[in-house]
Amino acid sequence: MKQIKIRLQKHLSECGIASRRKAEELIEQGKVKVNGRIAVLGDKIDPKRDKVTVRGKTVIPVNKKVYIMLHKPRGFVTTMKDERDRKCVSDLVRDVGVKVFPVGRLDRNSEGLLIMTNDGELANILTHPSSHVNKTYRVTVGGAVDDEQLKRLCSGIELDGTMTLPCDVFVMERKLDRTVLGFIIHEGRNRQIRRMCEAVKLEVIRLKRTEIAGVKLGMLPQGSWRHLNEREMQRLENISKSKEGIK
Repeated sequence: MKQIKIRLQKHLSECGIASRRKAEELIEQGKVKVNGRIAVLGDKIDPKRDKVTVRGKTVIPVNKKVYIMLHKPRGFVTTMKDERDRKCVSDLVRDVGVKVFPVGRLDRNSEGLLIMTNDGELANILTHPSSHVNKTYRVTVGGAVDDEQLKRLCSGIELDGTMTLPCDVFVMERKLDRTVLGFIIHEGRNRQIRRMCEAVKLEVIRLKRTEIAGVKLGMLPQGSWRHLNEREMQRLENISKSKEGIK
């Protein structure tokens, strides 16, 4: 019988170790071994025959997939473990019952909706650059915002030598000393909204993600989590089906 081999990072994500991109980082850092040998990117394995370990612990396939939303407070980093001993989102989901990891990121000073799961394949699809998943944010900036600044934000800002994709930016509230903007973006570069605002001379005071792919944070209290309901799961599964074949 012909052996069926899959990419090592795909296997790690299917086993709930991390998203596929994070799994690639673990491999590059030399933390993954296959049959006792340090793995390298490009390795393929037979899940039924090969023994895979991460940081010395054997990788065991996931029996039950779990999907939750967390209302991340400010002051927490979006990682499961931090070498600088900062507060991590993992501290807030210890009572889920299984190990889940974040889908995408929110920087330490941002808050709001964070989807977490042990389904690495779904996480990969939702975060893959080609998916263009809609993400909605409520962003408070200092002072007034003029039409030219809004136009530049909507049209795209050059970050790291490439333009951001066109997005929707609109005024939600105007106050004496600040303005509340709504952002709907379709990509997820590092600190993207903060850097876009900096480029047009706007200071971000508060940044909160309120929606991902039609899944809304709603009234979930800060620091709390809940399982996604059937309607929310259907939204994510529809995206997954439309993006089948993403590697």
